[in-house]
Amino acid sequence: MTEKAARTGIIGGSGLYDIEGIECLDRLDIDTPFGKPSDELMLATIHGHEVVFLPRHGRGHKIPPHRINYRANIYAMKLAGVNRIISISAVGSLREHIAPGDFVLVDQFVDRTHSRASTFFDGPVVAHVSMADPVCSCLKSELATACAKADIHIHRQGSYLVMQGPQFSSRAESELYRSWGMDVIGMTNLPEAKLAREAEICYATVAMSTDYDCWHAEEEDVSVQSIIEIMHGNVAKAQAMLQHFFATERKDTPCNCRQALENGIFADLKAQDDDAIRPIHALVERFL
Repeated sequence: MTEKAARTGIIGGSGLYDIEGIECLDRLDIDTPFGKPSDELMLATIHGHEVVFLPRHGRGHKIPPHRINYRANIYAMKLAGVNRIISISAVGSLREHIAPGDFVLVDQFVDRTHSRASTFFDGPVVAHVSMADPVCSCLKSELATACAKADIHIHRQGSYLVMQGPQFSSRAESELYRSWGMDVIGMTNLPEAKLAREAEICYATVAMSTDYDCWHAEEEDVSVQSIIEIMHGNVAKAQAMLQHFFATERKDTPCNCRQALENGIFADLKAQDDDAIRPIHALVERFL
């Protein structure tokens, strides 16, 4: 893909598709060396920009967070010509000032998942990429502008504790994560962010607070119905944010995310056989 034709990927719930003015161009049934992604990818246009939507849990929310094929999802985005991903995720708040209905533009993650495949480079080709700043600052800044135009109450930074799931935290765990300085908690953005970095795709998270985690004294009084109402409201806000995001004319500015493998590959790629290169070809093609 040329920079002019590069696409924006959106990973989130299927409700995000219902954006006024969106035009579906195609459904992409993609196979990857790591299996099938969560669902077909939908190629569409919004305000003249090509976008690729992927429901993280599949249509109908059929895949629990610990069973998502994260490698296939990100690799499929790479094959579809995506060079930046907007990840939209429901989270619980670990802070009083992050109220249900607020959006958090996350800038850090802490990984508490286990048994999830978290790298494309399982050998014999080995790579080590930096995750010191796991979110693309350029993409995050554009999302902040879009949220402001949509009149969404946002927090411009925050640390996201990624838990294994599918169960929620115990009260003791919730208090522990608060003592660590975590701001929100969810189940899906790792290894997603790590794999996006290995794929040299810009990545940013919009974390939508649906409730206070179980640490909150009043949380037991919150009904399921009220949480569902907040979730529906959050989807409407996310749709408005995306409308403003794509309505803004911009040039695609390359950033450091797209050179993440530049000094990270610990192998002579040209000395590798086809079996070693085949699973990662889309990621290392420019080095061959």
